[in-house]
Amino acid sequence: MFESLTDTFDGIFSRLRNKGVLSEADVDEVLREIRVALLEADVNLTVVKSLRDRIKQRAIGEEVHKALNPAQQVVKIVNEELTTSLGGETIEIRYSSRPPTVVMMAGLQGSGKTTSSAKLARWFKSQGRNPLLVGADLQRPAAVEQLRTLGGQIDVPVFSEPSDPVTVAARAIDEARSSGKDVVIVDTAGRLAIDEALMEEVRQISIAAQPDYTFLVVDAMTGQDAVTVAEAFHEKLELDGVILTKLDGDARGGAALSVKEVVGRPIAFAATGEKLEDFDLFHPDRMASRILGMGDMLTLIEKAEQTFEKDEAEEAAARLLDGQFTLDDFLDQMQQLKKMGPLTNLMGMLPGLPKEIRDVEIGDREVNRIEAIVRSMTPNERAQPETIDASRRTRIATGSGTNPSDVAGLVSQFTEMRKMMKRFGGAGTKKSRPSKRKNKGKKRKGGGRVTPKGGGRTTPKGGGRVTPKGTKPDKAPLMLPGLDRMDEADLEKLAQEFEGLDR
Repeated sequence: MFESLTDTFDGIFSRLRNKGVLSEADVDEVLREIRVALLEADVNLTVVKSLRDRIKQRAIGEEVHKALNPAQQVVKIVNEELTTSLGGETIEIRYSSRPPTVVMMAGLQGSGKTTSSAKLARWFKSQGRNPLLVGADLQRPAAVEQLRTLGGQIDVPVFSEPSDPVTVAARAIDEARSSGKDVVIVDTAGRLAIDEALMEEVRQISIAAQPDYTFLVVDAMTGQDAVTVAEAFHEKLELDGVILTKLDGDARGGAALSVKEVVGRPIAFAATGEKLEDFDLFHPDRMASRILGMGDMLTLIEKAEQTFEKDEAEEAAARLLDGQFTLDDFLDQMQQLKKMGPLTNLMGMLPGLPKEIRDVEIGDREVNRIEAIVRSMTPNERAQPETIDASRRTRIATGSGTNPSDVAGLVSQFTEMRKMMKRFGGAGTKKSRPSKRKNKGKKRKGGGRVTPKGGGRTTPKGGGRVTPKGTKPDKAPLMLPGLDRMDEADLEKLAQEFEGLDR
């Protein structure tokens, strides 16, 4: 959603870093470009002016002039103020001292209330809670059935009855208390547009349910209309937060940057995909970091911790460094990676990636093609890909619906990766380094003289020191001993020698 805004900020900051000293004119130029970028991203005009004024006040003050690196300081200021505009801090859900904690979902039709209700129930369940879904949308055909289907996928019960929404909401609270549920999520009806009947019905449900939290579900694709809807609902219901759906879409993202300052309520949760697990708390600082092209390593780490088993990951890493990593291991790791979400989204979380790499679309089709090639191999071929000859490549290509050249390319890249990682794995071991004791006293092949014939002194007469006292020598770059003088053939020979060593 924020790709174009990220690319614009990337260009602005790249030009900024090339300047050693920043004048007030430079700051004004940066602010002008930021203002244009935000307006093009459909950010509310009032929000743009407020953000620009706050950045300018700090950027032309002592804070930047006294900084060792003014350009980096400006980037830091923009990051902090953008975080403030997005909400500042992540919302903290507090549970009622007298269960259940009631959450009411409101919004227009088509914004994703029912699906978001199920996603929220799954999130509460992951926090150790025991939620109950309530189908109070009795107007839309099959709305309750949709909620039951989604509830069945996450093993969360759904309460509803064919009466009226207010009665359903009131009786749901009693049902939750009698069945031991500590969280109740009420899915209400929506309209195609804001009208008095909708607002009155939602208000009556709110009176009956007495919700601890009232969340407005907003479609991020609607742009500035999302802010208008949020203002209208907030006047009637006193919202506690906004749930932003379709944050993975291709809209310009202005709603996310505008809601907090215009409505005065934070974005509580964000949906980043169609699956029920693509839903989590909204972190303003992480989103600001991603918008500015700085990545989001915390979210990436959290996704990895939820997907990968620690013991299995450590075992796979050990096999990789020992050169025992097989295509079966590779296939397993690729399956785990797919569970973390679309690869394009994961790439966007990595900091420091160039725009060309960050914007590459890595679809499931490419991943599925690699998976098909590996699954078309026999167990022995996966364990020893070097045994795959021309006839086997043809058989594998036929079985996977690809070309023999695709099979050869995958095997070649995997083999080279395994060799490279094996070298890294042996770099820090004692056995991979020649022993000085064993080589002591042995002459080098081809002769022992290393000084010019006719003289041995290489230092100035009268002393051995050639650098001022106290000077430390420059550290050489980290590399394996002697590899800087080896060509590709020598490295290949060395790798073959290492294969026989027992580490």
